[in-house]
Amino acid sequence: MAHIDSPRAVVIDDDDDVRGLLAEVLTSAGFAVTAVDNGTDGVAAVLAYRPVVTTVDVNMPGIDGFEVTRRIRATGNDTYVVVITALTDEADAVLSFGVGADDVVVKPFRVRELRARFLALLRRPRATDGDGTGTRHGERTASLDRPGAPPERFDGLLLDRDTRTVSVDAAEVTLTRTEFDLLATLLESGRRVRSKADLVLTLHDETYLDPAKVSDADERAIEAHMTNLRRKLGDSPAQPRFIETVRGAGYRSVAAHADAVPEDAEP
Repeated sequence: MAHIDSPRAVVIDDDDDVRGLLAEVLTSAGFAVTAVDNGTDGVAAVLAYRPVVTTVDVNMPGIDGFEVTRRIRATGNDTYVVVITALTDEADAVLSFGVGADDVVVKPFRVRELRARFLALLRRPRATDGDGTGTRHGERTASLDRPGAPPERFDGLLLDRDTRTVSVDAAEVTLTRTEFDLLATLLESGRRVRSKADLVLTLHDETYLDPAKVSDADERAIEAHMTNLRRKLGDSPAQPRFIETVRGAGYRSVAAHADAVPEDAEP
């Protein structure tokens, strides 16, 4: 049962049964849930509550799930957006990631798997709050969570794990949580190649699982996130500045390592 200080989740779905099921799954995972039946109210709820996770149905009257996600991201909100869809066309998943979704779940979904992913979200760090303290739920043992780590700089790119901010050539780059974690993982790994399956498990905080069990859909999601990340960074697969593709193997950082910024250096 969720308590008054439980992390918040927002469910946006016009189907009463699906909305109720998602609310039940999230509540069982420890979230306090706000559920709404349309996109306009959903965007307002996200702005009001700043939830850890938001589920968004694609097919809704008024504004659809793609537009809802786009509007949420336009506000700079860092909620983890999970698009729920009955559409199986790969293009719809790519569009979801393109407008800022972190994950796509196709109906009918497996409740236990979805609950496990929601639980994993509680172990993922969020952006630093206005008072300078990072908001985190639970303990995360993965190396992405390194409180107090100095910002890292490479070839004009500056990544700060504490504030979860990224800039390129002194211009701030707005990334989703998944895009930030993907970039941080690759920079941290240096020249070590990370396969798509490995990245899926790392981002879901499920590194104890067998990479062979990662689905093709999840690997395609990594490809879509990588496309969006490169676009935002102004990077090119043909002439990579930050991230290069190792054909048939995965991805790695162009840098051997990201240099720590000296304490007296200007950001």
